[in-house]
Amino acid sequence: MSKSLSTIFVPALGGTALVLGLAYGLSARSYGDSKIATLEGNLAQSETRENSARGEAEAQALRAADLEAQAAKLQERAAQLEQQVADLSAAGTPVAVLPVASLRSAPDGFGLGRSALPEEIAAWDIDVSPDGTGLPVGSGDALEGEEVFAEKCAACHGDFAEGVDNWPKLAGGQGTLDHEDPLKTVGSYWPYLSTTWDYVNRSMPFGAAQTLEADEVYAIVAYILYSNDLVEDDFVLSNESFAEVKLPNAGGFIIDDRLQSEAHFWKPTPCMTDCKESVEITMRARVLDVTPQEESAEAQAPAAEAVEEAAVVEPVVEPVAEPVVEVVALDPELLAKGAKVFKKCKACHKLGEGAGNGTGPLLNGIVGATAGQVDGFKYSKPMLTAGAEGLVWSEAELTAFLTKPRAYMKGTRMSFAGLRKEADIEAVITYLRSFDN
Repeated sequence: MSKSLSTIFVPALGGTALVLGLAYGLSARSYGDSKIATLEGNLAQSETRENSARGEAEAQALRAADLEAQAAKLQERAAQLEQQVADLSAAGTPVAVLPVASLRSAPDGFGLGRSALPEEIAAWDIDVSPDGTGLPVGSGDALEGEEVFAEKCAACHGDFAEGVDNWPKLAGGQGTLDHEDPLKTVGSYWPYLSTTWDYVNRSMPFGAAQTLEADEVYAIVAYILYSNDLVEDDFVLSNESFAEVKLPNAGGFIIDDRLQSEAHFWKPTPCMTDCKESVEITMRARVLDVTPQEESAEAQAPAAEAVEEAAVVEPVVEPVAEPVVEVVALDPELLAKGAKVFKKCKACHKLGEGAGNGTGPLLNGIVGATAGQVDGFKYSKPMLTAGAEGLVWSEAELTAFLTKPRAYMKGTRMSFAGLRKEADIEAVITYLRSFDN
């Protein structure tokens, strides 16, 4: 019943061959597909590189055309400058000749940078002229400016533009320009309001320049004007009202015309003959620490005599009887409001038990007191004179003073611009009365 081996294995070997053949065919097909995919990827990469090269070539062509245009403009400008130099020389005007011919030495341009875009030019074009040219549209008044100034400027310039430590003072100084040590502020020295607006807009706040909106700049400048008693608190500063503001020292400056008035001093070559053998000092600076010098004994004697003579004469201050202050009940609501308003005063004045003098005098017992009498405080001469003449800080006098301190008393050192609301003045006086001795 057994079968021969040939009849068993022959069919088996035939099936194996068939399977192997089928496997080989599938493998060859997979390899072919992979090869095709690889070739297609390479072709796509070649096309990408070709497109990139074509785009770069086009960009280079545009760049070359732009450089040629710039070179043409430079050459044209060089020709104009040379013609101007020739015209000035023909007219007899000395001119410092620039090497404009070097512009032509680079026919293809310098290959640096590109033409500025309109929006880039506009970002730099922020200067403001005295007549208001260049101002953006906007507006703001001192009331708004006080809040912005307190938040963004007071840390350096003080709550009332009086300056903190060595930071600049922006208010005060009127009438000091003829002094040996004048106080130069917006109100006393600067000739044009455009200088104030441009500086605030361009450089402030410190460390965050050009972050202010146009309306904020208008409001800050309005507050600075108000702090210098140049406008009222309801004056609206805007691009339309800007030209209405005239600063006090506008006439204190002259146009620099040296280019024309001193042209006859200019010579193509410097004079190196007929020089003086010696140079003598004919004048000296009057401000101390500028030109240190030792004065002779003869020169010092008159000054010493004048000091001694001045020391002998002492003003006679007649004692003034202190008025009797009536004790009245204080309104709790006014007290609370007055404490809030007094926050504007706390930077300079102190109140309460254990308090002392600060930038301003101690205010304990100020209501009903004689002016200029707080021990240890150095008052201004106008305040001392007013006290000697019998000024008493009654509620009426305090009201007038707090409304506009510098208008009430010329020469006072108090830089506070004043309280605008009668209700605020009443409240703060009530608060001061609560600290009567």
